[in-house]
Amino acid sequence: MNMPGSLFLVGPMGAGKSTIGRQLAKSLSRTFLDSDKEVEDRTGVGIPLIFELEGEAGFRARERAAIDDLSQRSDIVLATGGGAVLDPDNRHHLHDRGQVIYLRTSVDQQLARTARDRNRPLLQTDDPRARLEELMRTREPLYREVAHHVVDTDGRRVREVVEDILRLIREDAPAS
Repeated sequence: MNMPGSLFLVGPMGAGKSTIGRQLAKSLSRTFLDSDKEVEDRTGVGIPLIFELEGEAGFRARERAAIDDLSQRSDIVLATGGGAVLDPDNRHHLHDRGQVIYLRTSVDQQLARTARDRNRPLLQTDDPRARLEELMRTREPLYREVAHHVVDTDGRRVREVVEDILRLIREDAPAS
C-alpha cells in the first residue's frame, strides 16, 4: 500500500499536535517537524520574545515563511502552530502539499493542557478561557476548511489518536 506524502497537523493549542505528531512520525518512520520550533531555531529566540519585539504580525510573517519551506519537504509529519491557519497562503500550501489532519479538542481540554504553560503569549491574559473561546470561534472554520480529516483528541490517549490517523490515511491510500 502506498502511504500519502506529508502529513500536516492543525488545531488549537493544547490539541496535542506536537505529542501526537512525534508518535505518528515514529509509527511511519518519518521525520517530525514543528513549525513553532522551526521559527525559534531560525530566529534564535523563543516565541514569547518574538511576540514582544515584533508583535503577532511579525511572528505570523516568520511562521508563513517556515510553513512554506517545511510544507515542500517530502514524507514528513508537521505540527503547525494553532494560528497557522489564519494565513491564506498557509492554508493553501498545507492543503495542497499534503494531507491535513485537524486535531479537534474542547476549550476545557485546552485549558487543562495549557494551564501551566508560560510559553503561549496569547494566553497571558486574565481570562484564558475567554481568549481560547474567542480563538476557537475565529479559527474553527479555518481548521475545517483546510482539513482532509478531523480527529477528536479530548480525553483520548496519544496512541488511540495515532491509530485513528493511521487508519484514515490508509483508507485514503491508493492500492498498489
